[in-house]
Amino acid sequence: MPGLKEYRRKREFTKTAEPKGKKKRTEGKLLFVVQQHAATNLHYDFRLEMKGVLKSWAVPKGPSMNPADKRLAMMVEDHPYDYKDFEGNIPEGNYGAGNVIVWDKGTYHAPDAEDGAGEKQLLAGLHKGKISIVLHGKKLKGEFTLIKTSGRGANAWLLMKKNDEYASQEDILKKSRSVISKKTLEDLNKIHPRKPSRTKPERISRERKPVSAPIKVRAKKKELERVR
Repeated sequence: MPGLKEYRRKREFTKTAEPKGKKKRTEGKLLFVVQQHAATNLHYDFRLEMKGVLKSWAVPKGPSMNPADKRLAMMVEDHPYDYKDFEGNIPEGNYGAGNVIVWDKGTYHAPDAEDGAGEKQLLAGLHKGKISIVLHGKKLKGEFTLIKTSGRGANAWLLMKKNDEYASQEDILKKSRSVISKKTLEDLNKIHPRKPSRTKPERISRERKPVSAPIKVRAKKKELERVR
Protein backbone atom coordinates (compact mmCIF):
# COMPACT_ATOMS: atom_id res chain seq x y z
CA MET A 1 0.00 0.00 0.00
CA PRO A 2 1.47 3.39 -0.98
CA GLY A 3 2.64 5.49 1.93
CA LEU A 4 3.31 2.57 4.29
CA LYS A 5 6.78 1.50 3.15
CA GLU A 6 8.56 3.24 6.05
CA TYR A 7 5.99 1.97 8.58
CA ARG A 8 6.50 -1.63 7.47
CA ARG A 9 10.28 -1.31 7.27
CA LYS A 10 10.47 -0.43 10.95
CA ARG A 11 8.38 -3.37 12.19
CA GLU A 12 8.58 -7.16 12.38
CA PHE A 13 4.96 -8.29 12.27
CA THR A 14 5.81 -11.75 13.60
CA LYS A 15 6.83 -10.04 16.85
CA THR A 16 4.27 -7.24 17.19
CA ALA A 17 0.47 -7.26 16.99
CA GLU A 18 0.40 -3.93 15.15
CA PRO A 19 -1.59 -4.16 11.91
CA LYS A 20 0.38 -4.57 8.69
CA GLY A 21 -2.14 -2.50 6.79
CA LYS A 22 -4.39 -4.74 4.71
CA LYS A 23 -7.70 -3.16 5.65
CA LYS A 24 -8.89 -0.29 3.44
CA ARG A 25 -10.80 2.71 4.67
CA THR A 26 -14.58 2.78 4.60
CA GLU A 27 -16.48 5.40 2.66
CA GLY A 28 -17.81 8.41 4.52
CA LYS A 29 -16.41 10.94 6.93
CA LEU A 30 -12.69 11.13 7.64
CA LEU A 31 -11.48 9.67 10.92
CA PHE A 32 -9.00 10.96 13.47
CA VAL A 33 -7.47 9.11 16.41
CA VAL A 34 -5.18 10.05 19.30
CA GLN A 35 -3.23 7.23 20.94
CA GLN A 36 -1.46 7.64 24.27
CA HIS A 37 1.85 5.82 23.92
CA ALA A 38 4.21 4.97 26.78
CA ALA A 39 7.33 4.26 24.72
CA THR A 40 10.80 5.45 25.75
CA ASN A 41 9.06 8.74 26.49
CA LEU A 42 5.34 9.18 27.09
CA HIS A 43 3.65 10.98 24.20
CA TYR A 44 0.40 11.22 22.24
CA ASP A 45 0.18 10.06 18.61
CA PHE A 46 -2.16 12.39 16.72
CA ARG A 47 -3.41 10.80 13.47
CA LEU A 48 -5.55 12.14 10.62
CA GLU A 49 -6.97 9.94 7.89
CA MET A 50 -5.98 11.13 4.41
CA LYS A 51 -5.82 9.14 1.19
CA GLY A 52 -6.46 5.85 2.96
CA VAL A 53 -3.66 6.15 5.54
CA LEU A 54 -3.22 7.92 8.86
CA LYS A 55 -0.97 10.96 8.66
CA SER A 56 0.74 10.98 12.04
CA TRP A 57 2.38 13.36 14.51
CA ALA A 58 3.97 12.57 17.87
CA VAL A 59 2.91 15.20 20.43
CA PRO A 60 5.17 14.98 23.54
CA LYS A 61 2.96 17.09 25.83
CA GLY A 62 -0.34 15.95 24.33
CA PRO A 63 -3.15 18.03 22.79
CA SER A 64 -4.67 20.95 24.69
CA MET A 65 -8.04 22.67 24.65
CA ASN A 66 -6.39 25.94 25.69
CA PRO A 67 -5.75 28.31 22.73
CA ALA A 68 -2.75 29.75 24.59
CA ASP A 69 -0.90 26.43 24.33
CA LYS A 70 1.28 25.66 21.34
CA ARG A 71 2.13 21.97 21.41
CA LEU A 72 5.12 20.65 19.48
CA ALA A 73 4.05 17.89 17.05
CA MET A 74 6.74 15.91 15.24
CA MET A 75 5.50 14.38 11.99
CA VAL A 76 6.33 10.67 11.71
CA GLU A 77 5.70 7.95 9.13
CA ASP A 78 2.19 7.23 7.80
CA HIS A 79 0.30 4.50 9.64
CA PRO A 80 -2.30 2.13 8.14
CA TYR A 81 -5.99 2.95 8.42
CA ASP A 82 -6.68 -0.03 10.68
CA TYR A 83 -4.16 1.28 13.22
CA LYS A 84 -7.08 3.43 14.45
CA ASP A 85 -8.22 0.62 16.77
CA PHE A 86 -4.83 -0.60 17.94
CA GLU A 87 -4.14 -0.66 21.64
CA GLY A 88 -2.18 -3.00 23.86
CA ASN A 89 1.50 -3.79 24.13
CA ILE A 90 4.35 -3.44 21.64
CA PRO A 91 6.90 -5.95 23.02
CA GLU A 92 10.39 -5.00 24.15
CA GLY A 93 12.93 -5.06 21.34
CA ASN A 94 10.45 -3.74 18.78
CA TYR A 95 10.22 -0.23 17.34
CA GLY A 96 8.12 1.92 19.68
CA ALA A 97 8.08 -0.72 22.43
CA GLY A 98 5.59 0.12 25.17
CA ASN A 99 1.89 0.27 25.98
CA VAL A 100 -0.72 2.02 23.84
CA ILE A 101 -4.33 3.06 24.41
CA VAL A 102 -6.80 4.80 22.11
CA TRP A 103 -7.11 8.01 24.09
CA ASP A 104 -9.60 9.66 21.72
CA LYS A 105 -11.17 9.10 18.32
CA GLY A 106 -13.89 10.50 16.12
CA THR A 107 -14.42 12.20 12.77
CA TYR A 108 -13.02 15.44 11.39
CA HIS A 109 -13.32 17.78 8.41
CA ALA A 110 -12.03 21.04 6.98
CA PRO A 111 -13.67 24.12 8.63
CA ASP A 112 -15.70 25.12 5.56
CA ALA A 113 -16.62 21.57 4.51
CA GLU A 114 -19.26 20.55 7.04
CA ASP A 115 -21.26 18.67 4.42
CA GLY A 116 -18.14 16.82 3.29
CA ALA A 117 -14.67 16.08 4.54
CA GLY A 118 -12.84 18.51 2.26
CA GLU A 119 -10.04 16.00 1.74
CA LYS A 120 -8.52 17.79 -1.26
CA GLN A 121 -8.35 21.00 0.74
CA LEU A 122 -6.74 19.15 3.66
CA LEU A 123 -4.12 17.56 1.42
CA ALA A 124 -3.31 20.96 -0.07
CA GLY A 125 -2.89 22.35 3.44
CA LEU A 126 -0.62 19.45 4.35
CA HIS A 127 1.58 20.23 1.34
CA LYS A 128 1.71 23.95 2.24
CA GLY A 129 2.42 23.29 5.90
CA LYS A 130 -0.82 24.51 7.49
CA ILE A 131 -3.92 22.42 8.17
CA SER A 132 -7.11 23.69 9.79
CA ILE A 133 -9.41 20.95 11.06
CA VAL A 134 -12.63 20.55 13.05
CA LEU A 135 -12.63 17.54 15.39
CA HIS A 136 -15.69 15.64 16.57
CA GLY A 137 -14.16 13.37 19.19
CA LYS A 138 -15.23 12.14 22.59
CA LYS A 139 -12.65 14.41 24.24
CA LEU A 140 -11.30 16.75 21.57
CA LYS A 141 -13.88 19.00 19.94
CA GLY A 142 -13.85 22.11 17.80
CA GLU A 143 -11.30 23.68 15.50
CA PHE A 144 -7.55 23.05 15.67
CA THR A 145 -4.61 24.10 13.52
CA LEU A 146 -1.47 22.19 12.62
CA ILE A 147 1.24 24.48 11.29
CA LYS A 148 4.74 23.61 10.20
CA THR A 149 7.45 25.49 12.05
CA SER A 150 11.11 26.18 11.38
CA GLY A 151 14.09 25.89 13.67
CA ARG A 152 13.13 22.57 15.24
CA GLY A 153 13.79 20.22 12.36
CA ALA A 154 12.17 19.41 9.04
CA ASN A 155 9.29 17.47 10.63
CA ALA A 156 8.37 19.92 13.38
CA TRP A 157 4.81 21.27 13.53
CA LEU A 158 2.72 23.04 16.17
CA LEU A 159 -0.73 21.85 17.25
CA MET A 160 -3.00 24.65 18.50
CA LYS A 161 -6.64 24.97 19.58
CA LYS A 162 -8.75 27.74 18.09
CA ASN A 163 -10.59 30.04 20.50
CA ASP A 164 -14.10 28.73 19.89
CA GLU A 165 -17.02 27.50 22.01
CA TYR A 166 -15.08 24.35 22.99
CA ALA A 167 -11.93 26.15 24.14
CA SER A 168 -11.10 25.63 27.80
CA GLN A 169 -8.28 25.97 30.32
CA GLU A 170 -9.22 22.60 31.82
CA ASP A 171 -6.50 19.95 31.51
CA ILE A 172 -8.09 17.53 29.05
CA LEU A 173 -5.26 15.03 29.62
CA LYS A 174 -6.68 14.22 33.06
CA LYS A 175 -9.27 12.21 31.17
CA SER A 176 -6.85 9.33 30.92
CA ARG A 177 -9.01 6.32 30.01
CA SER A 178 -9.20 4.67 26.60
CA VAL A 179 -12.36 5.50 24.67
CA ILE A 180 -12.45 1.86 23.49
CA SER A 181 -11.52 -0.35 26.45
CA LYS A 182 -11.84 2.22 29.29
CA LYS A 183 -8.37 1.11 30.43
CA THR A 184 -5.53 3.45 31.38
CA LEU A 185 -1.85 3.03 30.64
CA GLU A 186 -1.42 2.16 34.32
CA ASP A 187 -3.83 -0.75 33.84
CA LEU A 188 -1.78 -2.05 30.91
CA ASN A 189 1.46 -1.55 32.81
CA LYS A 190 0.28 -4.00 35.46
CA ILE A 191 0.02 -6.64 32.72
CA HIS A 192 3.02 -5.54 30.64
CA PRO A 193 5.42 -3.67 32.95
CA ARG A 194 8.30 -1.91 31.25
CA LYS A 195 11.73 -3.31 32.05
CA PRO A 196 13.88 -0.95 34.16
CA SER A 197 17.13 0.30 32.71
CA ARG A 198 20.01 -2.09 33.43
CA THR A 199 22.54 0.70 33.75
CA LYS A 200 22.54 3.60 36.15
CA PRO A 201 24.56 6.79 35.68
CA GLU A 202 27.75 6.63 37.71
CA ARG A 203 27.82 9.11 40.57
CA ILE A 204 31.12 10.93 41.04
CA SER A 205 31.90 12.29 44.50
CA ARG A 206 33.46 15.70 45.03
CA GLU A 207 36.70 14.05 46.12
CA ARG A 208 36.90 12.03 42.89
CA LYS A 209 36.02 14.65 40.31
CA PRO A 210 38.02 14.05 37.11
CA VAL A 211 38.97 17.72 36.70
CA SER A 212 42.39 17.14 38.26
CA ALA A 213 43.37 14.59 35.59
CA PRO A 214 44.06 17.15 32.81
CA ILE A 215 46.14 19.21 35.25
CA LYS A 216 48.30 16.20 36.04
CA VAL A 217 48.69 15.48 32.34
CA ARG A 218 49.83 19.05 31.63
CA ALA A 219 52.27 18.97 34.56
CA LYS A 220 53.73 15.69 33.36
CA LYS A 221 54.10 17.11 29.84
CA LYS A 222 56.04 20.14 31.14
CA GLU A 223 58.29 17.85 33.16
CA LEU A 224 59.10 15.83 30.05
CA GLU A 225 59.86 19.02 28.10
CA ARG A 226 62.37 20.11 30.76
CA VAL A 227 64.08 16.72 30.56
CA ARG A 228 64.40 17.03 26.79
